[in-house]
Amino acid sequence: MTNQLILNDSVTTNLDELDKRHYLHPTTNPKLLVEDGPKLRFSKGEGIYVSDTNGSQYIDGLSMLWNVNIGHGNEELAEIAKEQMTKLAFSSSFAGFSNEPAVRLAEKLATMAPGDLNAVFYTSGGSESNDTAFKLSRFYWELKGLPQKRKIIALKQSYHGVTIGAQTATAIPAFHTFSKSGMTEVYHAKPHLTNCELGDKSDPNYEGCIRDVIDKEGADTIAAVILEPVQGSGGVHVPPDGYIEAVRKLCNEFNVLFIADEVICGFGRTGEMFGVDNWGVIPDLMCVAKGISSGYSQLGAVLLKDEIRNTLVQYDDVLAHGFTYSGHPTACAVALKNIEILQRDNIVANAKNMEYELKAGFDYLKERHPSVTNTRALGLLAGFELYADRDKEVPFDPALLPATEVTEECFNRKLILRPLVSKVGRNIVAIAPPLIINQQQVQDIINILDESITVFEKKHR
Repeated sequence: MTNQLILNDSVTTNLDELDKRHYLHPTTNPKLLVEDGPKLRFSKGEGIYVSDTNGSQYIDGLSMLWNVNIGHGNEELAEIAKEQMTKLAFSSSFAGFSNEPAVRLAEKLATMAPGDLNAVFYTSGGSESNDTAFKLSRFYWELKGLPQKRKIIALKQSYHGVTIGAQTATAIPAFHTFSKSGMTEVYHAKPHLTNCELGDKSDPNYEGCIRDVIDKEGADTIAAVILEPVQGSGGVHVPPDGYIEAVRKLCNEFNVLFIADEVICGFGRTGEMFGVDNWGVIPDLMCVAKGISSGYSQLGAVLLKDEIRNTLVQYDDVLAHGFTYSGHPTACAVALKNIEILQRDNIVANAKNMEYELKAGFDYLKERHPSVTNTRALGLLAGFELYADRDKEVPFDPALLPATEVTEECFNRKLILRPLVSKVGRNIVAIAPPLIINQQQVQDIINILDESITVFEKKHR
């Protein structure tokens, strides 16, 4: 046993050195990574838990990257991937080629999606889906004889991905400005101003809202508005009552396409199959990824309403857009089985039920901790904020980073969460566990948060 442990330590040390030398990690501090090595090396996942190479088990409180909706280690998905790979692992969708899983999944998505979102363009992930939606929106207006309708309006605090188009629409500063690259004609509006979008120009917040941007730029130049039903990486911001409906009405009024970025919200995360289902709104284009396969295979898609699809199919030339892995047969087979499991096992309903458990836990945390405030949850997309004085909404000193401290204390107690921190001192703890979580496991998360916030408050109060 001792020799085995020494061997394992040796292997781990070697992997650390190889990692530092050869692996450039995304969304990571590269200097710290090279100095300290990887924070955690995962080796196994089961249900809501993941284990590292040393055998320590952690609660995955963020579904890794908001995407492992049905949990880790699902053997049905592994079996269907093996079956499809043995039969046909990959085929091209270019030049009119097709495959059965891609067609079956497109049909399934059409039956699930709201309204007449009946056509699907496949991508490899969320950033590609949003880039594709921008391209197709602009191309649609060209085909309609309105090539000047090119501008895209996104919201402040939004996150839409990191490809050049999606990165431009993203309004989190570090991502928005990375490498100083971006596409033109993208604007950012103030979010979640229901009355302004309904036309109340007397509202003191009107300047900079979506309607104001359209007024100033001219509706005849606007291709689309993109928004997340619930903003994810920008702070888990749930829109106020009537807001999503107001944006839909606004887009109808000005003949502007409404793009719903469902990359995080889709496939049960909010307690409905799609985020927009919480408000009964039908977008013109809907971008999905992440939960479509629960992260078991790389897949994304853009769903298009009939009017857009019917316009595009009149184009008598090559549609000069596509990805090598568009309609990947293995990824599509995995997604089909993932959706079957979501529906068969009532996992979306469980997400809604666990929302109430999580909210009860948040109430408990607020009672015990004076720094906890602004708790919110829609399904299992949740978060709360930490303030020095919550009654007066006084933030902590930006140099303190309380959300980071709290999530580090959680990590020390084997719970993985994510801090969402801004330079103006806003500190949000994001929580989004796999949708299969049960009541006791929610309570385990709350208990660890309770201990972690207690440690933080004792240090800083």
